[in-house]
Amino acid sequence: MSETGNRLRKLLESPNFEPQSYVKQLSQQSDGDRDLQEHRQKIQNLADETAQNLKKNVYKNYRQFIETAKEISYLESEMYQLSHILTEQKSIMESITQALLSTDKDETSKEMQAAFPKETEELKQRTLTSLLEKVEGAENIMDTPGRHLVYNGDLVEFDVDNMAHIQKVHAFLMNDCLLIATWLPSRKDKVKYKYHALYDLESFAVVNVKDNPPMKDMFKILMFPDSRIFQAENSKVKKEWLEILDETKKNKASKDRHKKEEEAPTSPVRAEVSTNPFDMEDEPSEAEESTALSLEWIQELPEDLDVCIAQRDFEGAVDLLDKLGEYLKDQPVTQKVKELRAKVDERVRQLTEVLVFELSPDRSLRGGPKATRRAVSQLIRLGQSTKACELFLKNRAAAVQTAIRQLRIEGATLLYIHKLCNIFFTSLLETAKEFEMDFAGNTGCYSAFVVWSRSAMTMFVDAFSKQVFDSKESLSTAAECVKVAKEHCQQLTEIGLDLTFTLQSLLVKDIKAALQSYKDIIIEATKHRNSEEMWRRMNLMTPEALTKLKDEMRGCGISFQQYTGDDCWVNLSYTIVAFTKQMMSFLEEGLKLYFPELHMVLLESLREIILVAVQHVDYSLRCEQDPEKKAFVLQNASFLHDTVLPVVERRFEESAGKPAKQLRDLRKSTRSVRINPESTTSLV
Repeated sequence: MSETGNRLRKLLESPNFEPQSYVKQLSQQSDGDRDLQEHRQKIQNLADETAQNLKKNVYKNYRQFIETAKEISYLESEMYQLSHILTEQKSIMESITQALLSTDKDETSKEMQAAFPKETEELKQRTLTSLLEKVEGAENIMDTPGRHLVYNGDLVEFDVDNMAHIQKVHAFLMNDCLLIATWLPSRKDKVKYKYHALYDLESFAVVNVKDNPPMKDMFKILMFPDSRIFQAENSKVKKEWLEILDETKKNKASKDRHKKEEEAPTSPVRAEVSTNPFDMEDEPSEAEESTALSLEWIQELPEDLDVCIAQRDFEGAVDLLDKLGEYLKDQPVTQKVKELRAKVDERVRQLTEVLVFELSPDRSLRGGPKATRRAVSQLIRLGQSTKACELFLKNRAAAVQTAIRQLRIEGATLLYIHKLCNIFFTSLLETAKEFEMDFAGNTGCYSAFVVWSRSAMTMFVDAFSKQVFDSKESLSTAAECVKVAKEHCQQLTEIGLDLTFTLQSLLVKDIKAALQSYKDIIIEATKHRNSEEMWRRMNLMTPEALTKLKDEMRGCGISFQQYTGDDCWVNLSYTIVAFTKQMMSFLEEGLKLYFPELHMVLLESLREIILVAVQHVDYSLRCEQDPEKKAFVLQNASFLHDTVLPVVERRFEESAGKPAKQLRDLRKSTRSVRINPESTTSLV
């Protein structure tokens, strides 16, 4: 870069650079429009150079980006597992603590109730009443009997999506609900807050939010499908809120459970004798029904499911659902069971939506098929194997399409096809292995995978044909590219997936067009040489050129020794030799592309090409008057009939495995030219 460019770069990179003053100064110093245009071009060149350097740095560090993304993914998975382990350990410690202290708590509470039977309760109610007088719109809160204050304090609410500050609130935790009131800074009287929301303790779950400075001392309240985030004054206040909320929720659940048990009838009830002879089993009593669902883990199951979904602990959520299903399998279907199932079904729907989002193509596709295993396995456990199969295949289709779209189109077609086949067939193989692992017990899904494989192959062939056939590559290049695709397709047979027929059926149209096009090119070139035919012996000038021609003919399987002498002359015309080389090349490339659907197309193309040369020899024999030239033409006709055509026929039949009837009939028809040169019958 020039000195002027360096000075401009330093000016723009300086921390005190002000665009407006710079533009104003530049306008004053410039002599006219031309100076501004030149300066604009300098800035544009600098921008282009900066963009180029940035692109080089991205390419240079691309592998590090991929490795970093993988490490972040692994770390995220480990953090989820660690969070799950810590949650389990916390619950175990709490259960142990409760078991050790339950006796002491019961004795202490009995003594306190005996000494102060109603004083504490009344004091809490009076405190709540005095506090609620400061809340506008909360006059009816105390209408519920037995409601008293447990804890209260100021909190700051933040937006869940972007963590932006929303408002300052005051929370009142009561023994059966949580009241959120917003701050009224403009009021002068004793009213300081305004009623905002009231949540029943059973309707929400409390989740700790990990500190991420400057966002710290926060906790989240989940009321599916909504949630709210609050920030406490410090870590100590946050800890108190979490502990008291958890303790209050447990106390309410325990109190409700004991209340249901006390309301259950204890006196014996005489059973009515049924007159229906088909009534073989008695209906469960309300006491039995209440006892069956009074277990603590069942009461807390909806909240535990909410926490698992919020923490992305999908395995834990499905484990809880399996445990509940196993427990309810032996229980009679009662009204309480139906209500519990309704609550659980709502959580199952939410869990399914989260898992579906995990498998959506909008998510990152860098992890490969293994990245979907977690969500797929949990959907299968939830009985959603068909949906899991559909989403898995859609995810992989998007991944394959993205990989093909991101592939750089190289100048060399064969190099691009090698990369394209490597990316596509490797992805297909990995997808097939992962599918077999995930859906091993769901054989009904395999038909969907076969259909998906065909659609994926269609996408591959579109990209393949666009680069190979639409760009009018030579037949030899097209043959090599098709050969590479077939070899990669054979790799799928190791897992029992054979898509060779699908690949051939999708390529047959383009290959037919390529054969027809190349056939037309050879026929036009042969006709052009025929128009300039002088029927003279071919002189190669140097022994090296003669040796090279012999090697080429030997490589085509043609015996050429009898048509050469000690010098550099060849006893054949240039037209016949060039035609032979071009036709044998077409035959070899066509056989590389061969499969049964192309049998007649290739045969007819060879027949039309050979017919052009045979008709030219036939015409020359009928028109030539010079005996020496006529004998030379006959020698070329003999070379075509006795040497070239048998080699073409034999080579075709060996590769195709089928008789070449059209070529055999053509060779028989050319015999009349060789045997009866005076014939005037034209070959058609």
